This record gives sequence, structure tokens and C-alpha cells, in this order.
Amino acid sequence: MSRALVGWFGIMWLCWFLLASNVEAQVEYLKYKDPKQPVAARVKDLLDRMTLDEKIGQMVQIDRSVANAEVMKTNFIGSVLSGGGSEPLPKATAQDWIDMINEFQKGSLASRLGIPMMYGIDAVHGHNNVYNATIFPHNVGLGCTRDPELVQRIGAATALEVRATGIPYVFAPCIAVCRDPRWGRCYESYSEDHKIVQEMTEIITGLQGDVPIDYKKGLPYVGDKTKVAACAKHFVGDGGTTRGVNEDNTLIDWHGLLSIHMPAYYDSILKGVSTVMVSYSSWNGIKMHANRDLVTGFLKNTLKFKGFVISDWQGIDKITAPPGSNYSYSVQASIEAGVDMVMVPYIFKEFIQDLTFMVKNKIIPMDRIDDAVERILFVKFTMGLFENPLADYSLVNELGSQEHRNLAREAVRKSLVLLKNGKNGSAPLLPLPKKTSKILVAGTHADNLGYQCGGWTIKWQGFTGNTDTSGTTVLGAIKLAVDPTTQIVFQGNPGSEFVNSNKFDYAIVVVGEPPYAETAGDSPTLTLADPGPNIINTVCGTIKCVVIVISGRPIVIEPYVSSIDALVAAWLPGTEGQGVTDVLFGDYGFTGKLARTWFKSVDQLPMNVDDPHYDPLYPFDFGLTTESVKDLVEKSTSAALGVTACVFTITLTLIASLYLTG
Repeated sequence: MSRALVGWFGIMWLCWFLLASNVEAQVEYLKYKDPKQPVAARVKDLLDRMTLDEKIGQMVQIDRSVANAEVMKTNFIGSVLSGGGSEPLPKATAQDWIDMINEFQKGSLASRLGIPMMYGIDAVHGHNNVYNATIFPHNVGLGCTRDPELVQRIGAATALEVRATGIPYVFAPCIAVCRDPRWGRCYESYSEDHKIVQEMTEIITGLQGDVPIDYKKGLPYVGDKTKVAACAKHFVGDGGTTRGVNEDNTLIDWHGLLSIHMPAYYDSILKGVSTVMVSYSSWNGIKMHANRDLVTGFLKNTLKFKGFVISDWQGIDKITAPPGSNYSYSVQASIEAGVDMVMVPYIFKEFIQDLTFMVKNKIIPMDRIDDAVERILFVKFTMGLFENPLADYSLVNELGSQEHRNLAREAVRKSLVLLKNGKNGSAPLLPLPKKTSKILVAGTHADNLGYQCGGWTIKWQGFTGNTDTSGTTVLGAIKLAVDPTTQIVFQGNPGSEFVNSNKFDYAIVVVGEPPYAETAGDSPTLTLADPGPNIINTVCGTIKCVVIVISGRPIVIEPYVSSIDALVAAWLPGTEGQGVTDVLFGDYGFTGKLARTWFKSVDQLPMNVDDPHYDPLYPFDFGLTTESVKDLVEKSTSAALGVTACVFTITLTLIASLYLTG
């Protein structure tokens, strides 16, 4: 009996030993899931366990409209995105976004190795795809603030709102140097001057967090769960195409490319930017999506960028003309050039099949695939996706918060540029009095939130009207700003009889461009949208007027300037219209300076500061300044007190003199 018992204990001990050994082996097997391991070791461990199918799946990014849990699991998809306007449902809440994204993520986690996917979205001026988000001014306005610290705070606020919807990755910032305002994406550029664009890369530290002092140059960095992975775009020269034609050819020598279009990428890499997006455009006839010398040779090897390179939307298709006409060649050329993740976004199985065939037949070496997947995994580990793959509701109240709207309002007032203040040597019109009898507010853009926000807002091409998201129009802001006794009369396109028959003290005219994005915004004429010119002529020809121009770039304005008393470039200010009235009525002074040259005629274009033929209407760095009403009152009070004190002193002196001589 005792012998049997000993035997039984022996068997039990052996089982325990084998089980313990198996658990130990299991821990070793899951090294890539151990957050205590160095990121590089986790990447290597995971990569060694991956099949070719799993590796290629990581290189694919698809649109949410073709994603579901099963697709994610069976195809090992590395990333999902929302294209412009692609949302779970109309006016989706933060919770709706989180629920959708978590469903996709659960599919990824159910795959053999459980590699989490990363969800990306265009958040180019706030979380612009999402209903009720704070919409900040577009970059063209932010460049006029000359305030990198402000832009950093905008990045941090944007990151919070993006994370509020469960998204950890944004396709921002755009660091293009727009050299021709005829380009439909010019409003996505901070300036024609690369130095301003470089300064504004500070938004990356807002989005991702500040890179630690001892952090290795070129490595991607994401601080914590309140931050997002950023994307510097579009590499490289996208703002320099001939005549500003979108996706076209940038003709410039190597020195010009390095000195104008490349510097902001140096800064972005030093700030730990996680990803870089390749441009649709070409450099001297070579498509950037197929340019191995620049993508691999310069960006990865010379600049030591260690994050991953992503294509633009169907960007590899456009390597050929017409797009997609030789898809296999496009796949080969882009991957060999150094593109790591491909934004397919719909027909992903064809891409997977073509790339798999090329690797198996040694057309594309396995080393190139491993390089791409290592980079993608490095970013995923760095941003904490393996530890926190599923989003929760803890940040939902950050979406459109009052704190962020206050920040956007600050950005608006600092971005406005005062171009004219006073007609023909007359007294300045601005700041306007809040208490007066009757004010006319006119113009197509005065009460239109969609026009105010511009493209890349809710929908790809933007929207029209006031119902697609929440915010304050310029008209709404005026009503909030003036004295309760002041009468506001709004007329979108008033006739001359109406203007003449009402005794208006002054008029505020708000006109500009309609919303647009990318190629739809390319314009050879850059004209003010009708009936803008007629409104200016009708109103400003009769009564004192300030004209506010809502536009994504300088437009033709010279023919109307002489009839205008005050002229303000408001760019595309976003949802917080009160930032406009803050300076209009003198609560704050105007401080913005042009980050773009304002031309006289389109015949002068392209024309940038320091060009030999430089003859602008308003030069680069121009901007009139005003003082706030509060400062003016304090100054006048101080001056009055000074005069009083002076009179008092003189009087005392005279009395003393008379007394002494009497």
C-alpha cells in the first residue's frame, strides 16, 4: 500500500514538473506579450513566429466600410482607417466610434498571434471627421499665429479628442510647404516659408508627447494612452507642383528639395514622429510612391527614420497612368521603394495575392517584408497597443469639451490678419463699438458653419450650412458680442435700396471661398465666390464696412480694397466664430502676420518672399496690429492722470511762487 502511495506521489510530482516546465516554456513562448521586455526584443520574438501571410497582412490598411471581425482575423489585417466622411453612422457619438473599433479589434485579437490592429483617421484640424468635435483653424491660419506653443496645445487637445473615440493614430500633421496658392491643399500648409513649417512641427509633441532627452534619434515615440501616433505628410515636395496642380510634378533641383521641402521632416524625425506618408506627387517626373532613392535611401537610411512609411489613399495605384492599369507593377515598385503599409483601401485581397506571389517567387526579397513588418510592429509596441488594444469610455467627455473650444477660440483670434484699417487716411474703423444703434451683417459666409470650417470637416469635401456639427458662426458670435440694445440686421445678399434705406452705423461683410479638398480645390483663377464681389460693392460703397475673408489661401481681392474700410483675413477658422469677434470688437488686439504672400494678380504666381519678381499686394509677414479696448482705456486713463498730475504740480508751483514773492 505504501509502495503504491509512493508511486502515486511520484507520478503526481512528475506531472507537476512537466506542467511547470510547460508553463515556463509558455511564458518564454509569449515573450512578445511581456511589457517588461525591450521593444526590440518583443518585435524580434513576434516576427520570428509569423508566417508570410501574417506578415503581409500587417502591411495592409483597409477602410472601415470593408472591415469586420472576421476579415481582421482571417486576413491578419494590420490597420483600418476612416477615409474622409467614413463614419459608423450619421452624427455618431464617441461611444459609437469606440464600439465599432473594438469590434474590429476583437477580430484581430482572435487571430493566431493576437496582433492588434491600429485604427487611423485624418485629424488635420482637430478631430474633423467626428460630429461635435472641436474644429480648430486650418494650418494656413495657424501659421499666421507664429506660435508653436499654441500649436503644441492644439496637438494635445486633438489627441485627447481622437482617443475619446477609441482611435490611436492620426494622419497629421501636413508639413507641406505650399509655394503656389492655386494648389487645392494650400490651406493644409502652415506657410510658404519652410522655417515657419519647421517651427509648427511642435504639434507632433502635442499629439505624441515630448520625446525623452535620452531617446534615440529616429525612433517613433508615443507617450501614453492620452496621446496618438502622428504622421508627417506628404513626403516630399507636395507643395511645390507646377502651377499648384494637385498630385502633379515638382520640378526642382536637389538643393531646392533639401532646402525648401525637406527641413520639416528633419524636425519631425527628431520629435519622434511615428509614421511618414508618401505624396501622390512626383519629383522631376518620378512618382514618390516609387522613389526608392528618396523613401529608402534618404528618409530611412540618411535621416535614420525608424518608424513606418505609409502610402496615401490608393497611392500605389497612381504610380501608373491610368491608375491601376498595371497593378502588379505598382505593388512591386512601391514595396521596393520602401512603402511599409499600403492604404489599399477596398480591394485588399488583390494586393495580398500579388505581394505573396512576388515574395514566394523571389521578385521581392523577404528582407524587405521583414523590414516593413518590423517597423509596423515597433510602432504598435511603442504606442502600447499590445497592453491596451481595446478602447474604453473614460475619455468620451473630452470630445468637443469647453476647454478645447476655448483653445480653438484663442487660436482663431491669434490667426486673424488685419490687412487694412481705415480708408484713404481716415481714422481706423477697428475695433468696432459694441454699443451702437444698428449694424448690418451681410455675406454668404456670415452664418454658415460649413463654409467657416472648410474642407476635411465631417465630409471629405466639407459641408454647407449649420447642421452637420456644432459650433458658433460669425453671425452668432456677433450677436453674443454686442450690447443688448444694439440691433443686428442680417441680410445675406442685400440690395442697394435696402442698404440705403436703413440707417446702419456700419456693416460687417463676410465672404470668401466655398469648402473644397484636394484636386477639387485647384484653382487657376483664385476668385472670390459670387455674389461676394457684388456684396462688397453694394455695401461698402454706401456705408462704413469691415470685410472678413473666409478662405483657404490668398485670393483676388485687389479690385475691391479701395472701397473697403477694414479688411481681415480670417482663413478657415473652424467652429469657434467668437474668436473672430474677440478681435473685431476689441476684447483682444490683432496680432497675426501673413505666413503667405498676398498677390495682386494670379499672373504673378508662383510668387514667394525673396523672389526676384516680388511685388505683392500684402507682403509675407505683413499684418496690422491693434490694441484691445481695455488697453486703450488704460492708456488714455494713464495719460489723463498724467495731465492732471502735471496741472496740479504747475498750480502748486505758481501758488508757492506767488506766496514767496508776495
